[in-house]
Amino acid sequence: MAFTLNTGQDAPDFRLPATDGKTYSLSDFSESPWLVVFFTCNHCPYVLGSDEVTRATADKFSGRGVRFVGINSNSENTYAEDDFAHMVERMASEKFPWVYLRDERQDVARAYGALRTPHFYVFDENRKLVYTGRGVDSPCDARRITENTLDIVLNALTSGAPSPVEATNPIGCNVKWDGRDAHWMPAEACDLV
Repeated sequence: MAFTLNTGQDAPDFRLPATDGKTYSLSDFSESPWLVVFFTCNHCPYVLGSDEVTRATADKFSGRGVRFVGINSNSENTYAEDDFAHMVERMASEKFPWVYLRDERQDVARAYGALRTPHFYVFDENRKLVYTGRGVDSPCDARRITENTLDIVLNALTSGAPSPVEATNPIGCNVKWDGRDAHWMPAEACDLV
């Protein structure tokens, strides 16, 4: 059974290169009262189907002390388009409002217990986990979204209320572990959960 962080646990630290040419650690985001760390990639249809919703949520809450950090841990041996060069290209064309980090060794994904792309983790100012799981209930097709769970959680937290939900099942493709890893799983079709 896969391990994933539970609410109340500390955010694991990291030191990862970003598409902007810098290297970031958890402490580089200490000025933000709320931190959303999410595991994402370049190719997954669930990511591609919900990126614009995630962008809108990040933009909406940027003035309310919420910072977004995307991490790509997928093995480029499984999907070549998830390599760092393609990350740089994607950020140059899409200009997403988050820092995009590369976890090539997949150590950060293991530390967080990332299960899917996308998989969201929301941390408070003490970097304690307050929510983990999905962003929306239909990430593959934005037209079918009936609930933006991440938006609901962040709206409550930035209004001084507790999160109305602590955990949901992340919906997306499995993290693409290196083929030598026992946890490697094949890709799913977009219509499978």
